[in-house]
This record gives sequence, structure tokens and C-alpha cells, in this order.
Amino acid sequence: MWPTLRYMGGACGRARCHFARGFLRARERASAGPGLLCGGGRSSSTSSFDIVIIGGGIVGLASARTLILKYPGLSIGVVEKEKDLALHQTGRNSGVIHSGIYYKPESLKAKLCIEGAALIYEYCNLKRIPYRQCGKLIVAVEQEEIPRLQALYERGLQNGVQGLRLIQQEEIKKKEPYCRGLMAIDCPYTGIVDYQQVALSFAQDFQDAGGSILKDFEVKDIEIAKESPSRSKDEMKYPIAVKNSKGEEVQCRYVVTCAGLYSDRISELSGCNPDPQIVPFRGDYLLLKPEKGYLVKGNIYPVPDSRFPFLGVHFTPKLDGTIWLGPNAVLAFKREGYRPFDFNARDVMEIILKSGFFKLVLHNFSYGANEMYKACFLSETVKHLQKFIPEITTSDVLRTLHWNLVSSPVGTQLKAMTPLLPECSHHEFSREQSGPLRGPAGVRAQAMDRNGNLIDDFVFDGGTGDIGERVLHVRNAPSPAATSSLAISRMIADEVQQRFKL
Repeated sequence: MWPTLRYMGGACGRARCHFARGFLRARERASAGPGLLCGGGRSSSTSSFDIVIIGGGIVGLASARTLILKYPGLSIGVVEKEKDLALHQTGRNSGVIHSGIYYKPESLKAKLCIEGAALIYEYCNLKRIPYRQCGKLIVAVEQEEIPRLQALYERGLQNGVQGLRLIQQEEIKKKEPYCRGLMAIDCPYTGIVDYQQVALSFAQDFQDAGGSILKDFEVKDIEIAKESPSRSKDEMKYPIAVKNSKGEEVQCRYVVTCAGLYSDRISELSGCNPDPQIVPFRGDYLLLKPEKGYLVKGNIYPVPDSRFPFLGVHFTPKLDGTIWLGPNAVLAFKREGYRPFDFNARDVMEIILKSGFFKLVLHNFSYGANEMYKACFLSETVKHLQKFIPEITTSDVLRTLHWNLVSSPVGTQLKAMTPLLPECSHHEFSREQSGPLRGPAGVRAQAMDRNGNLIDDFVFDGGTGDIGERVLHVRNAPSPAATSSLAISRMIADEVQQRFKL
């Protein structure tokens, strides 16, 4: 039996999670069959659904896919505020398929990661989505790190992570010839994949099964639908109205929110608990010059600091052959602030007034100051990287890409003056009319309580009343949510069934 979900409100009840083996293949075959149209014959342009999912990231799309395959008779829609899917946390991460070694034994994160990694590999094989199981070394470079490394190894064994080994200096050199270390954990089950491609495949499965996706639909309100003055809300088939910033709305029976960076605000819109608050942390990546790619074969990670959910600056090979170095973890002054000086007054005021951020800073000032220092000075980040690969120098690292704007018959195009990096799609770089473009960056939606504690496990929330009892909020889906997405979607589907009595 899977452990109970964590809830933030007493009115939300409890739910048990369990996963049926063989679900993926069985449902995959079912989705190939004809006749799975939205709502048993509705057109995809309908404005009313049995279930509306808010958020077109990997968790929202995986959940939509699982729900429509499990309940093909229901009409299900996804609304996404952007013009494309999976542009934020899903499309802006290192793309690692995690093995599950880091997480507390018997925790939901550990179980979902182990289950999710197996499902991601299976799904990618089924859909022929490229991935590489290149493995990972977690390397101790100081004597004082060895006890923590050994404890981490024991945790991985308790979690059932496949193929773990503790290796010494000689074996480290065999696996990563340019890496120095006293001892390391060899995690052969770790891989890399393009999670945006995976998410888009989930979206295609969902649409093929009759689901609808409404893009450019930024949710601004969730309220009781005003269908007809002569009918009471109890008689309405679709009692909930989800409205966007343009004044348009869709009506539905139930709502599931997977809103990532905006999960707290969407919860508040529905009258549910505004806590935990989301505090955005930006992670910047450096890029190893292509001619230095031979220095890194697989993922190389430091021994993590157990006080924080961040895994530290690491070396990640991408599917296109580039090597990403990072990320750091610094406060972002905008929820979608991918550049150092991006700023949003509302986002900053909420950090100051609503979250426990300053309590976090007070207790962890030295860590935060060190992260900010490394973010400001490239040489300091390189100095940290040199602990693992001494051959790396500042000149081997790309922090910016320089582009020229050139004319073409189809409009203005960007032409790289440094080697083109196919993995880094257009939305991952900040554009200016002239000058440099910064390297890849992402913003992590970190849930935090009012005491400054980082919420490091999955949080689900609902409420009471006409709206609250019809809403399920995914309030916190922390890393490794992308790895765990298919496992999370099963859990959400089970909770939807229990909560909404489907």
C-alpha cells in the first residue's frame, strides 16, 4: 500500500495511493482504438467538460492522458496560459531521468521516482523517444564528504535503486577519465531525455483519445457558473466556470490544477488555502565549449547538502552532445524570471509579505550568500567545477551566446556567431536587438511555509463549499516531478476517482 498523500487543510480529507502494474501497456493499446472522442462524441471545440486540468506542463499533460485513458467516456480539457505547451519548468531543466537515490526511504518522493523512472523508460521505448541511459557518478572530493556519501548509498539501497555501487578512485577514472574524487556512487540507471518532447507526446496521446487542449488561456477566475436564472446550481451539469484574462470561459464539473509556478495563486482563486506559497528560485546553466566535450561522459554530481532540496552544480551531457554545467540556486525576482534582472513587483511583494523567505535567509545566510556570489562571478563557479574536473578553465565555459539579427524572405531570423545548440530552443534564451544572449536558465517553483521551511514532498489540496469540493490542487510537485510524471498521474487519477466519486 502506498502512503497517504500530504494535505494542507483539515477539510481536504485523506487519500490512499496505489498503482496497478501493467497499466501503461494496457492503456496504450486502448488509446489506439477508435471511437474515444471527447465526451462520447463532443467536438474538440466544446466549452464544457467533465474535468478541466489547469496547466500544460508535464504533470498536467501526464494527468490528462492518464485520466482520459482511464475514463474514455468523460470529456476532459486542458487549459494552458501560453501559446505552446511545456515551456516553463518542463522545458527548462537538465533533462535527467533520476534513479531515486536521494529521497527519504518510504517517502512519496522515493516511491514515485522509482516507479516513474521505470515508466518513463518504458514509455520512451514504446514511443521511440530518444534517451540515453548514461549513468551518474555522485562524487566525494573531500574526506569530510565520505560519511555523507556512504549514508546516501545506504539510502539508495533502501529505496531499491538498481545497480548502485560504491567505487574508489581507480574505478572513477575508468568511468570518467578526467574526474577526480576520493569515492563515488555509481548510478547506472540514471539517464537523460528531452522532457519537453515527452510532454508533447503525452499531449498527442491525450488528443488522440479525444481530449481537448486550449492554449493561450490564462486562468483569472474560478467561480460558480451562471448557466440560467431558472436553474439552481445543484441542477447545473457543469457548475464550475473557469475564466481567462480575455473574458472567455469553459464550464466543467471538476477541476484539477497542475499550475506549477502559479499553484498558490490558482488555489486562492478557488477559495482554497493560499499556503504553501511559491517562492521562485532561478537556476542558471553554463555551457562547456563543444571542443571540450570529451571531458565529460555521463552525469557527474556532488554529494548533496541534505538541508536543501537542491542537488548542487553538476555536469550533464545532453542528447545533442552539449554539456550543461549547473544549475545554481538563487532567488528569482519574477516567477518567470529567466534573466538575472527580470523583476515583477507583485512577485517580489508576495515573497516579502506572504512567504517565510526571510526566516529561511536568517537560518541559511552563508549558503544563500555563497550561491549569489557564484552567480555573479563566473570564476567562482569554475573553481567549484574544478574540484571534479581540474582541466576545466574559465575559457572552456560559455556563459553567453552571441547572435546577429539577419534578414530573410520569411522575416527576421537569428544566426548564431557561436556553435548552434539544438537542445536550447528559442524560448530558453533572452533576446535583445544586439548583444549577448545568456545561456539556459530555469525557475523552480519552490513551495515554502510561513516559517521558512522548504516543502520537499508532494502536496495536494482541496476545500469545502460549492467550488472547493470540486477542485483538486497539485500544490507542490518538486523535483523529480518530470521523472515521476507518469507515476504522479496515476496517483492523481486515483485521487480524482475517490474525491469526485467518478
